[in-house]
Amino acid sequence: MNDIKTTNKLLLVLIVPFVFYLLKILDFIFVPLVAAMFIALVFLPLMRWLKSKRSPKWLNIIIVVLLLLAGFRILGLVIQISSKEILSTNDVFFEQAKVKLTTLIGGIETFFGVEFLQGERTLQSLITRENLGKNLLPTANFVSGTVSMLLTTLFFVLLFLAESINVQKLMNSTVLKGKFTSVKTFRKIEKDLITFIKVKFGVSLLTGVGVGLACWGFGVSFPVFWGLFAFLINFVQMIGSVICVLVLAVFAFVELQFGSTLLLFALTITGIQALVGGVLEPIFMGRSFSINVITILISLMLWGFIWGVPGLIMSIPITVFFKILLEQFEPTKRFAQLMSGSQSQ
Repeated sequence: MNDIKTTNKLLLVLIVPFVFYLLKILDFIFVPLVAAMFIALVFLPLMRWLKSKRSPKWLNIIIVVLLLLAGFRILGLVIQISSKEILSTNDVFFEQAKVKLTTLIGGIETFFGVEFLQGERTLQSLITRENLGKNLLPTANFVSGTVSMLLTTLFFVLLFLAESINVQKLMNSTVLKGKFTSVKTFRKIEKDLITFIKVKFGVSLLTGVGVGLACWGFGVSFPVFWGLFAFLINFVQMIGSVICVLVLAVFAFVELQFGSTLLLFALTITGIQALVGGVLEPIFMGRSFSINVITILISLMLWGFIWGVPGLIMSIPITVFFKILLEQFEPTKRFAQLMSGSQSQ
């Protein structure tokens, strides 16, 4: 028996890295598949409600697809507005940016004794309307890859909603052998992930609106763009808010006077992030959704390495999924408790 246990442990050590390797090289399949599973979970309550009203399944799926397309349309309109906002900027802003950033980089070079850029001309060639537009507007490859990923995700969403891919039955036949246990576990996963997605969308929207209004109030250019940036990057747990504050503070340095105004702006956007992410989000999430900081950081590093930006966004839902599964078995309950930071009573 001891030999069998040792062999199983060795096989597990070999299989786990291989599974992660497959997830990395087959990301073009697994990223849309996992994203579609989370999206489908959000619409499952609506599908059940429509089903209770004796609405046919094909009509229910059409309604969900129309809602998804409407969401993508709204996002596309916001991106279009922010792009026009940036491209319509006059040359005064770019000239001001050259002067301010040249002064800033010069001070950093003097302090460290290292020349980061080869003279002012390099910086001036980087900060132009044409180069900024090229860097902000997606390339043809990026657009085609994104469209392909979205279409694949939509295809998998349809499969999930049509129950061609039934996660609950798959869990029942593989991980969880009892039908009652699999249904109960799936409902808990569904409830927690729906709560996470709804709350994360809500707090990200509040953050985006708050940052956009702060930029507008302080006279920082491109408030729509920065609101959209704050909304999107807030989906990356923890580090997204830090990146937003740092990037926006550096950008505001170009337009705002160095001193009390810039400091007040930085404190304002930091306060928005702290209020929404540090106070409102934990309240809405609830105590049952607790995951400790170390688990979040490890999850961000792992899934960010495997799937890049999509991995960073989906890392916490994936962690919640595995945490709930670990809670269903006595030998693995202690690992779930370590992930949440709670102690067994």
